[in-house]
Amino acid sequence: MTSQLDQADRPNQQHEQSGSQGQQGSAPPRTGRGFAGMDRERQREIASQGGRAAHASGNAHQFTSEEARAAGSKRHANRAAAAAQNRNPGSDSSLS
Repeated sequence: MTSQLDQADRPNQQHEQSGSQGQQGSAPPRTGRGFAGMDRERQREIASQGGRAAHASGNAHQFTSEEARAAGSKRHANRAAAAAQNRNPGSDSSLS
């Protein structure tokens, strides 16, 4: 039980330390950290590897032509309904 309490206290201690450093205003900007700090080509390489791994493990979904057609029909129907609603803001078809 004490290990859980110790772990719960650690983020607070780190937060307090970083808070005192942030108040000084001399902290360097955070660059080069993580995925967003990488150049675009490296990001593409990593994302490509992830896509290949997802397909290899069977976790990636590939739409069939029927699924894609149904999704496109829903999208167009929703856009048409939204456009009609914008043209007639006083009438609410969802209440009818």
